Amino acid sequence: MKGFSAQVGILAAGRCLSQIGNGFTLFYAPILFVNQLGLSTTAVGIGIGSGAISGVLGRFLGGTFADSPLVGRRGTLLLSAAISALADLVFICTHNLPIFIIGNLLMGFGIGLYWPATEAAVADLTTDGQRNETFAIMRLADNLGLSMGVVLGGALMAAAVNYRVLFAIDGISFVIFFGIVYGAIAETGDFSKHDSNQRGQGWMVALRDRPLMIFFVVNIMCTTYLSQLQSTLPLYLNNFSGLDPKIISGLFAWHIVFVALCQLPVARWLNRFSSPQALGISLLLWEIGFGLIWVTGVMGGVIWAILAVSIISLATAAYTPSASAFVADLAPPSLRGIYMSLNAQCWAIGYFIGPTLGGWALDRSRYIADGFWLAAAVSVGIGILILQYLQSLLPLKN
Repeated sequence: MKGFSAQVGILAAGRCLSQIGNGFTLFYAPILFVNQLGLSTTAVGIGIGSGAISGVLGRFLGGTFADSPLVGRRGTLLLSAAISALADLVFICTHNLPIFIIGNLLMGFGIGLYWPATEAAVADLTTDGQRNETFAIMRLADNLGLSMGVVLGGALMAAAVNYRVLFAIDGISFVIFFGIVYGAIAETGDFSKHDSNQRGQGWMVALRDRPLMIFFVVNIMCTTYLSQLQSTLPLYLNNFSGLDPKIISGLFAWHIVFVALCQLPVARWLNRFSSPQALGISLLLWEIGFGLIWVTGVMGGVIWAILAVSIISLATAAYTPSASAFVADLAPPSLRGIYMSLNAQCWAIGYFIGPTLGGWALDRSRYIADGFWLAAAVSVGIGILILQYLQSLLPLKN
């Protein structure tokens, strides 16, 4: 990574490691706690939902802490790793619903602290021209770690390993990440140059930032689209397109691999465009992908499904680094944590709206379930119009 800070590579390696640990538990935790611990599926759903609630608080405090000279980016990352490791210890000791909920509250809070701090640190370590590619490197590290964790976790699940072992491995990954941050990552925020008055009113400054608020409308739309991959699309392909679950599993394995392969090339290609233009290209790809999902449902066939998932993978590769880089460019250096916190909150909102809308559509008639994807494709046009207006508000260099 010529021209990049060495700390970018260290931080990427740490993120990859922590995502390996997350992959061990992310997809398997519900199965483990229902089948091995004996909790009901409703109880597990309540527990996981509680983690989303504490995650909102974690993101809020994570942004505030990251911009504070008393804590900073590094201190917030250390706190996040420590709380996440503690959550895994609680999961290891879980034997009933209240302890399970406590574990989820801690994990959601720890992960909520993590995102604003790590994104602000990446922004600190890069120049405007490097950010899109650097955030792509971070997303690549996340995807590689997560995919390795999912594969290894699946192998351990197949070997009927006790669920406590998986959470022990996850906890160890957070402890190692804590060590990497403590020993190899210096504080990236230069608080000596920050305006203390601006920092004290940070949330109001961010909420009054007109381009930021306009962008968040599009950002919530995109995260709502992303949530369909994990919640609505697998059920639709199985129940309305008639695809075998093994084929669906292969499709989403391909999605993870293809996003990882495309992440850096797509980011480098998008560097020639402004941020709103790059995000507009992502939206166009989403529109095509949703249209192909509709074709898959109406006509059937694995080929259409592969095309749809591949186009959506390109849309994802174009969206995730461009969105983070754009928010980092808008943020004053003293408020990067708060701006990134608001960016992370868009994910929480999108991942609440998406499964709710998708679940509603799939519970209705075949006509509505198919039409849901056409409606999603049409909604992309609204996002593109908003981005065009946003472009008119920005300096020419953006």
